[in-house]
Amino acid sequence: MGDLDNSSLPDGEVTGLSLKVEKDLKIDPVPRASSPEHHDDPSQTEAAVKKKKKKKKSKHNGPAERDVTGEHGEPAAAAMVTQSLNGDEMPSCPKGDKVDLPENKETDPNAKEDTHSAAHHAKKKHKKKSGAAKHSEESPDRNDLQHPAKQTEPPTIPICQLFPDQNYPLGEILDYPPAADGRTASNRTTSEECKARDLANLETYREFREGAEVHRQTRQYIKKWLHPGVTMIELCEELERTSRALILERGLKAGLAFPTGCSLNHCAAHYTPNAGDTTVLNYDDVCKVDFGVHVNGRIIDCAFTVHFNPKFDNLVEAVREATNTGIKEAGIDVRLCDIGEAIQETMESYEVELDGNTYQVKAIRNLNGHSLGQYQIHAGKTVPIVAGGEQTRMEENEFYAIETFGSTGKGYVNDSGEVSHYMKNFNVGHVPLRLARSKQLLNVIERNFSTLAFCRRWLDRLGETKYLMALKNLCDVGIVDPYPPLCDHRGSYTAQWEHTVLLRPTCKEVVSRGPDY
Repeated sequence: MGDLDNSSLPDGEVTGLSLKVEKDLKIDPVPRASSPEHHDDPSQTEAAVKKKKKKKKSKHNGPAERDVTGEHGEPAAAAMVTQSLNGDEMPSCPKGDKVDLPENKETDPNAKEDTHSAAHHAKKKHKKKSGAAKHSEESPDRNDLQHPAKQTEPPTIPICQLFPDQNYPLGEILDYPPAADGRTASNRTTSEECKARDLANLETYREFREGAEVHRQTRQYIKKWLHPGVTMIELCEELERTSRALILERGLKAGLAFPTGCSLNHCAAHYTPNAGDTTVLNYDDVCKVDFGVHVNGRIIDCAFTVHFNPKFDNLVEAVREATNTGIKEAGIDVRLCDIGEAIQETMESYEVELDGNTYQVKAIRNLNGHSLGQYQIHAGKTVPIVAGGEQTRMEENEFYAIETFGSTGKGYVNDSGEVSHYMKNFNVGHVPLRLARSKQLLNVIERNFSTLAFCRRWLDRLGETKYLMALKNLCDVGIVDPYPPLCDHRGSYTAQWEHTVLLRPTCKEVVSRGPDY
């Protein structure tokens, strides 16, 4: 019970309430005239105040066997109640002791307070409280150690240390669209069965969310850091260094999912610099930054386009809106061809003017989104970005990279340039190898990358040298697949935007969504 403010009560009501409490507690009523507050003699009042202060002092410093009777010889419980009713602060009860006020209906009239035990408990609690206060002053709060106030700049603190409880930020939560045949997925948000299936996959979603938070913080830093004059190797090394730190790279448990793509202008995808590449980012370049991270093989595949010249705004905006359209259309039981049709319609409604010429933004018809598997960047299903694709439907608990590519050129890409991306074939069986160097290189690839994509720079980083012939041999026998740069015709410009989407039983989560895009 809180302190009773009796300043607004008439004197008669206070007296009556005091007598009622004393009656309920089975104690002798204390005459009001004997209370120090009602003495007319100032000297007696002053003496009572001094006596009260003396008793308060002895309460903290006196021996355990001190007298616990009231100021006028009444029992301790009555003194406490009377002080409270007279406006004095009521002393707190030691843990385990109970003062039976009028609200406590179960009052045992035969129960007697053990004065020595009460005093001992009060003293013990006071000591513990003082010790705890001293400890909290000397040692920092445990939460302060585990939850830094904010990320460093540049970011260096691993995300798993920023969120030790593993409650990583959710992505954008969207409802599923109604199906073309009139069916609706709105009941999924309230279905107990769907909620149970959702809960069963919580650990998988957490792995995606950890990777997504790494991606968000990395790209936000890189966007501020990137500027014309930076070499492509500097861009990739800075981005990958940051990603490795935030994901707390630990072998195949967590790390980079594929090499950083930084394709320029007419090159749409699969370009990352090899050693010795001196390509520099210029003011009039359009750079597609495509990078991914994974936790336990759960891949975040997400990309954005960087440009400095505002003349490319319409191109970049067309592709961004097309990607958002694809995300909006995606859902359980949705046909993949319907998504492609909606994407193309959105993208090709834009035009861009470059150097006095007007170009329609075209969807690159032989590039598409794809489903994601564990340690598998392309899990079998493709999400077209033009009309007329396959009629396969999306299914519950599938994960997709919804990505779109737009171009001012032909809208079609071909292999062009030096290969930098490689990936071990996910479905390949045992293939006998004759070259000892090929066997050794394959062991390095399996131990460090498994079936995730890698590049030459990463082999260099591991200390591998003179491996090109062995790598070619692995490609020739089908164990490793090469992925050369994909380019439209020279002089054209391409843009890309991409997000990772989880088709959960209850909703659609754009897990890589952030405040930037």
